[in-house]
Amino acid sequence: MNPLNPKKLLLTKWTAVTPVAKQKHFLVSRVIQPEVVTDPVVLVEIEAVFSKATQVIAWRDLQDESVWRQGWV
Repeated sequence: MNPLNPKKLLLTKWTAVTPVAKQKHFLVSRVIQPEVVTDPVVLVEIEAVFSKATQVIAWRDLQDESVWRQGWV
């Protein structure tokens, strides 16, 4: 997998390897900025394409290929 940069994750597409409740395709809808500007980005908000439900996850979790695939597969 290509290295991920948290600043370039906005609007990227992801596929969950194991869908839950028909939620398979996701879009990074927001990169959550830390309170202290000098701190690194840790969290992103992903939105399910099917239901529009959102959840906040650590952006580094997207690097786990056993859970997420980049793009809509």
